Amino acid sequence: MCGFSGFFSKSDLNYDPNAVLKTMGLAIKHRGPDSSGEWINNLNKVGFSHRRLAVVDLSVAGNQPMPSVSERYVIAFNGEIYNHLDLRAELEIESPDIVWRGHSDTETLLAGFDKWGVQETVEKCIGMFSFSVWDEIEKSLVLARDRLGEKPLYYGWHGATLLFGSELKALKAHPDFVSEIDRNSLTLLLRYNCIPAPYSIYKGIKKLLPGNLLKITNLGEELIEYWSARKVFENSKKLELKGGAEEAISELECLLKLSIKQQMISDVSLGAFLSGGIDSSTVVALMQSQSETPIKTFSIGFNEEGYNEAEHAKSVAMHLGTDHTELYVTSEEALAVIPKLADMYDEPFSDSSQIPTYLVSKMAKEHVTVALSGDGGDELFCGYNRYVLTDRVWRKLSRVPLFIRRNLGVLIRFIPVNYWNVISYIIPKKMKIINIGDKLHKAAGVIGAKTSTELYQGLTSHWSHPEEIVIDSNEPLTVINDFNRKPNLSNDIEQMMALDTITYLPDDILTKVDRAAMYNSLETRVPFLNHKVVEFAWSLPLGYKLKGGVGKWCLKQVLFKHVPKSLIERPKMGFGVPIDTWLRGPLKEWANELLAEDRLINEGFFKPEKIRTMWDEHQTGKRNWQYQLWDILMFQSWYEKNK
Repeated sequence: MCGFSGFFSKSDLNYDPNAVLKTMGLAIKHRGPDSSGEWINNLNKVGFSHRRLAVVDLSVAGNQPMPSVSERYVIAFNGEIYNHLDLRAELEIESPDIVWRGHSDTETLLAGFDKWGVQETVEKCIGMFSFSVWDEIEKSLVLARDRLGEKPLYYGWHGATLLFGSELKALKAHPDFVSEIDRNSLTLLLRYNCIPAPYSIYKGIKKLLPGNLLKITNLGEELIEYWSARKVFENSKKLELKGGAEEAISELECLLKLSIKQQMISDVSLGAFLSGGIDSSTVVALMQSQSETPIKTFSIGFNEEGYNEAEHAKSVAMHLGTDHTELYVTSEEALAVIPKLADMYDEPFSDSSQIPTYLVSKMAKEHVTVALSGDGGDELFCGYNRYVLTDRVWRKLSRVPLFIRRNLGVLIRFIPVNYWNVISYIIPKKMKIINIGDKLHKAAGVIGAKTSTELYQGLTSHWSHPEEIVIDSNEPLTVINDFNRKPNLSNDIEQMMALDTITYLPDDILTKVDRAAMYNSLETRVPFLNHKVVEFAWSLPLGYKLKGGVGKWCLKQVLFKHVPKSLIERPKMGFGVPIDTWLRGPLKEWANELLAEDRLINEGFFKPEKIRTMWDEHQTGKRNWQYQLWDILMFQSWYEKNK
């Protein structure tokens, strides 16, 4: 796991390229504290900077940027190729005289490029990665990103210079970078609590979409999709699943065990995050079943009621016999993370579980350099409760004429939230819903949806009309509302799973984990996102995942071979912190300063009236606006350090 950056210029360089590359690399030193390197081709005005976190082949033979044996290719690479030993064996059969300089997967990639070319090699790879590679014969630069978007890659033209890298910090260190906020992207932050690819917070800078190669020459650019999640989803029903449920469960276990075995290859210490939930418990159980020594596992706990899974994780760890470490975090320790977030996340990011993710990564780094996680299980195996909830709601709503639903929404919103809350006092205790007014008002905003996808977007959005808050903005299309990019699936639940896999998973979950872990120089690996596992999961009938309104059925059957049901079956708990109460308590002064009306007016990004109203309502307890306010606060905090 590493970080890289670089440039490709169409004009003469009016700066010292080596000095600039060193500066770009230093900006992301946390991604690779073990060694650094620069490479420059002055004739073609292209250069790479690399920061290395040594995980496989700790010797200098693994240092980068690295040239191929033929010297045709030079690469700066971030990630891991889990099947690189298999690729080496294949290369040795085809080229018996091949001589290896070391045993890094970077060298394997370059040998593959020499033998098969860049695209064919990438198509053979199983792993997580992003990289830049220069082809001296074609005089072309190729940027690449893994299939599911585990590793980040930003790029964009500023003037005659193409800038690229693992984080925006590196691009900003280049003298040609122009720092101009993209207000349209800011609306996406308010809706999704992250900025989805291909957009970024800066004008002129994009994120390379997962599963893509971008080839750049002096004549132009070519975008190549070498793997398509959308095609996997749409073609899944054409695949013939041999056998029944038992065969499917057995095959799933075999695929997961192989994925985990490959991801346990490391020349440094390795462990796993363990929350005690289905996904992380499955990963740890299959790790331990393939290890002769206790696996190191890590969890954090909170004393606040409703936010602590540490006890469950400890029970699973004891049953599996792992070497378990847990840390109970005080609210003061969690709050101390907040000043780091603007630097950690590089662009505004407002999923508040970023805080515990950082804390568990920090703790794990004290013991290991690599940690496996259970991310991806919810999207692949129908684990989110919102899938079933949205489907049930839509089945009922779709029977009611649209004009009636819209009028009902107006009626619900006509009655103030606090009035609805008062009315709830007369409802029997068993039927009582906490904050019923808030929930009814949110429901009123989405019951006029024309499709199940529109309903889903409404239910999962923080701000339903962010362009009304961000000055001079227009909300861009994303895969959720762009007909040309959205998967075409007939089943509404599978449609939601597909959309989450190509939006929420890479843009929120994987971004959160990558930045929090790499800020601590910790490599994370995600066994569920081996593309062979993804393709198999999508070949399974929905009934193998969802039974009796409860998801992850087939995954649970794998887990229950290793862990008793009694340790696992309980209500799903999010990985969060009590932002709502913190904003009324220890964060009140900090937030009030960032949300001051004169400040909002002077900075000129947001219309202050509604924000200040929401802040006042949140303080009095009249409404709970924690998510909407956190979106604004994370931008304000980020902008304060990135003006």
